[in-house]
Amino acid sequence: MALPLLPGNSFNSNVGKEKFHKSQHWGFCNNVRMLVSDEKPGIGGEPLFGQKLKPKYSMYPKGTESDVPSWVAFDKQVLSFDAYMEDEVPDKSQEDYRIRYYKIYFYPEDDTIQVNEPELKNSGLPQGTFIRRHRICLPPPDDDQFYTVYHFNINIDIVFYGRTFKIYDCDVFTKNFLRKIGVKLNPPGKCPEDPYMKARKEKLEHVEPLRPYQYTDTLKQFLDHDRQILRFFGLWDDTASMFGDRRELVLHYFLSDDTIEVKELNPPNSGRDISSLFIRRRKLPKYGPPGIYQPGQITDQTVLNMYGGWSVKQVNGYLLDKYQLGKLDQEFYKDSDLAVGTTINVWGRKVLLCNCDEFTKCYYKNKYGVENFTPISCKPPPPPKIERKFPPYTGFGSEEDSLRSCISLVPTPHRRDFRKFVEKDSYGYISYALRYFAKLITHKCADTDRMFVISYFLSDNTMSVFELTERNSGATGGKFLRRARVKRPGQEVFKSELSEYIQPEELYVGARVNVNGYIFHLLNADEYTLNYMEKNLSRFPFSNIELILEKLKEEKPKSREVKLAFTAADSMGTKVLDYNAFREIIMSITVGKLTDHEVITIARYYRALEDKDPHVNVLITMAHEQLKKNAFENFDRLISTCEYEDREKKKVLPSKDIRRLCKSSRLPVKEDLLASLLSRFEDSEKQVNYDSFFFALNWRINPMTEWETVLYNTEKIGDIWMGSPSPIPVRYISYMRLLKDVFDLEED
Repeated sequence: MALPLLPGNSFNSNVGKEKFHKSQHWGFCNNVRMLVSDEKPGIGGEPLFGQKLKPKYSMYPKGTESDVPSWVAFDKQVLSFDAYMEDEVPDKSQEDYRIRYYKIYFYPEDDTIQVNEPELKNSGLPQGTFIRRHRICLPPPDDDQFYTVYHFNINIDIVFYGRTFKIYDCDVFTKNFLRKIGVKLNPPGKCPEDPYMKARKEKLEHVEPLRPYQYTDTLKQFLDHDRQILRFFGLWDDTASMFGDRRELVLHYFLSDDTIEVKELNPPNSGRDISSLFIRRRKLPKYGPPGIYQPGQITDQTVLNMYGGWSVKQVNGYLLDKYQLGKLDQEFYKDSDLAVGTTINVWGRKVLLCNCDEFTKCYYKNKYGVENFTPISCKPPPPPKIERKFPPYTGFGSEEDSLRSCISLVPTPHRRDFRKFVEKDSYGYISYALRYFAKLITHKCADTDRMFVISYFLSDNTMSVFELTERNSGATGGKFLRRARVKRPGQEVFKSELSEYIQPEELYVGARVNVNGYIFHLLNADEYTLNYMEKNLSRFPFSNIELILEKLKEEKPKSREVKLAFTAADSMGTKVLDYNAFREIIMSITVGKLTDHEVITIARYYRALEDKDPHVNVLITMAHEQLKKNAFENFDRLISTCEYEDREKKKVLPSKDIRRLCKSSRLPVKEDLLASLLSRFEDSEKQVNYDSFFFALNWRINPMTEWETVLYNTEKIGDIWMGSPSPIPVRYISYMRLLKDVFDLEED
């Protein structure tokens, strides 16, 4: 039984094979049938039994990376070998042979070979490409094969078309390449010197020519340094001459031919004509101006005589002065003569090189190893400043307007600090206005009880004073001073300088401020002012708690007395004191070292936490007032609706459901007040007993007495505020924290 034709079940080697062509081994030679070649492969290109095919190209060892073709792997790679050949010279008695030097290039990408002969000066032989690039076959009898990379090595002889080349060395890349493919390199050999060229060289060294050949290689310098320019920034100080001034110059040094050009930088409104060049491009002599010479006097070569004749073979020529007796030497500036800080002679003008660009710095650093490129300022020293004196203030208009009329012929308005105005202008709940409560210090008994609000606006440093209205005081109240800048006292009115105005740093609690002759004593500040000062400690040192605690630490010897005073004032043992008692103790201990503002800062820092939530009866009373105004009495319907929603008859519903029912029934109670009331009637599971909740809201059945809410910010200090409503900074202060931070005293 035959196996199915499936992978793994067939032993036929032709399965999967696609090539079945046959090689032509037989042919005709002189009309005789004979075996043409016995090295051709069998069917499908496979070798016959016992046949070994010779490779047509170099076989390189397999690597671990991806298999790519040779023309990709060895692209732009060339193996270079140094070789020489002994060429016989049969027709000359001076030499029997000549040594000719060659470069053999092998291209691994396609096994092609090229042989070049370096050009030798005055050799008289055609040199250059000796064998063009192509594949070269081996010498007979192996002429059916070609040279591969494995046929090359150091110190061997290799034959190309009957000519024997002796390889004596190769470059580093070729050595590494041959080692990597497994070729064992021979030691390098020595290249013999050509005897004829050696004898010719010795002869030329002892012979002086009648016309010495002088050759200056400027092409190489041009090709190496074309478009490379050194740029220096210079200064020509011509102030010593009449109507002279300082000229800023730019010097360009062209490395291709050692020439220099100079350009002048004319500043705007200099009054000079703009010229393209200060000195055109040419070589710059060191000692210039050199003088005036006749045409032909300065030349590179001096001609002594010329000869010629009318013979059969006419020869014309000339004799040169090889000793150069009448030559005039001139020294020109080179790149080595230029550096930052040096002074060069530009046709009689002393030019100081002050700076250079980055390319010039890199050039001198790489070629000459210069590291110091400290620039020299090209700007002239500033002229002496002439102080402008303005006439004194005339009294008409503001001081700024009078000053602007003295600065220019056409008076312009004073420019305000618009950026400060935009940054410090009030927007939203941020006012950027500091407000203080103050009283007037005067000898008149009728004015001692007058209270004021002083506002300082940070956007333009202006102040306004508003008087609080007091009944039966005899004072009208209202605006006391319109918004304007207030000058500091003691300044002269008619003077040339601008006046100084009161700054926000001068205002703090406890300070005395002179406002146009009225002296105010600052008693307190609002919450925004205190917060703003505590955020800007660099401007308001009286709000810096660290500096204040350092002052208190100076009273450390009185620590026990301080603790006894606080304990005696705290009769209930609550570890807290009200603001008035705390202030009296601190003031008695420091004896004037602390201001009222610093005491307020301490009190705000060590304030005791308070429960500011109002009592539930206060909330019910507020809800009753709103229900009475709207005459809402439909509580029975609300309870019936809740009973309908209460499917389990537990007399409780979630607070969100009761809130929804109240809104659908249009209960006239504000939403935030309703949320506060529901939170007071909630249990641990956020459930509310609707019977008790609506019974408390029923103002007919459950009337509430009027509750008086005493808030901490409406208390009064009788000895200071004289009965006027004003907030106190803190209600209670935790004095034990203060004692621990200042005196390291723990609680007993």
